[in-house]
Order: sequence, then structure tokens, then C-alpha cells
Amino acid sequence: MRAALLALAGLTLAACGRPAPEPVTQPGLASAPTAETPRVPAGLTGGVEGRGTEPFWAVTVKDGRLTLERPDHPPLTAAVGPARLQDGAVVWETPAVNPPIRVAAREAPGCSDGMSDLSYPLAVELTLDGETLKGCGARAGEMPRGER
Repeated sequence: MRAALLALAGLTLAACGRPAPEPVTQPGLASAPTAETPRVPAGLTGGVEGRGTEPFWAVTVKDGRLTLERPDHPPLTAAVGPARLQDGAVVWETPAVNPPIRVAAREAPGCSDGMSDLSYPLAVELTLDGETLKGCGARAGEMPRGER
């Protein structure tokens, strides 16, 4: 009996040193989000609009497409990958444009464009050709409008 208990204790301790088994997944099936892979906030899955000044630019990300407008440049439209969370921002990138265009939006109630009296709920960053332009924005279709 004593020998059996010692053997059982030895097996139990030996099992403690083994790494946990890897989870089994099936190809093609996405795993559920965990604390390491949080979900994109539902309010931003429909896209975002942003604009900035100095230099002037406007970007819309909606329905898998990015549209960028700037003075003295033709409008640019490109496909974007799915929204993802990165460093507290919702990020979209254009995989087929080289270098990629990156749009990042994060909550920033009261964001100001510095030129108008409008207040925006989001801060938006546009990275294009290695330069990051900062501006403000809102969910697609909900940009604040000035008085006309």
C-alpha cells in the first residue's frame, strides 16, 4: 500500500512539470475571441469617416473600401482588410496598396479639427507613405455638420 501511494505521488508530481496540451482546432474555423483577441466595438464595425487639416484630407472606410480625398490629388479608393484592435484603436489597412494605407480610430470625445467649432467623438489617424496625419471623425454616416 505504501509503495502504491509513493508511486501515485511520484506520477502526480511528474505530471505537474509537463506543459499544457495545445488546443485542438480545425482548419478554417475561427476561434472565439479571448482576452488576448478582443472584439472590435460593434459601433465601429460599420466603418468610420475622418478628416484632418494641414494638410487637408478626408477618409471614409465603409463596406470593405477605403476612399481617400485630398486637394491636388485624385481620389483614391482601395479594398481594406477587416477591422482589428491594435493599441486601443480600431485599425483598417489596405493590403493591395504598397505601401499600405492605415486608418486608426479611437474614442476621443470632444476631438477638435482646430479650424471649426465642431466636436467629434473619435480621433482618426491616417498613415500614408510613411507619414501619419491626425484628425477627427465619427462612425460612418454620423459626421458632425456645421450650420449652413
